[in-house]
Amino acid sequence: MAMNKTDLIKAVAADAGLTKILAEKAVKATFDAISKELANGGNFTLIGFGTFSINERNARVGKNPQTGASINIAAKKVVKFKPGKALATSVNPVVEPAPAPAKKKATKKK
Repeated sequence: MAMNKTDLIKAVAADAGLTKILAEKAVKATFDAISKELANGGNFTLIGFGTFSINERNARVGKNPQTGASINIAAKKVVKFKPGKALATSVNPVVEPAPAPAKKKATKKK
């Protein structure tokens, strides 16, 4: 199942006891704040959830897959997300390995 913006607004409204209109304003304001910080070259960190940051990609030469011709790909900035420990653990829970069975001690024969 995938969640889109409308689903997020409904979930925020239900969890916070808000109307959908207020939840939509809150979600939009959150996205705007994140976008503005990243546009200014900053990072946005939510402890436990993760960090959004800007990564710069250098210009490079690529190939057109249809013609095989070389093309210049311009340098650009891309948004990078690094999940926090709590999010990573909730998605991929740490499972403790089962203890190994006890080995019997070898007795020496005389």
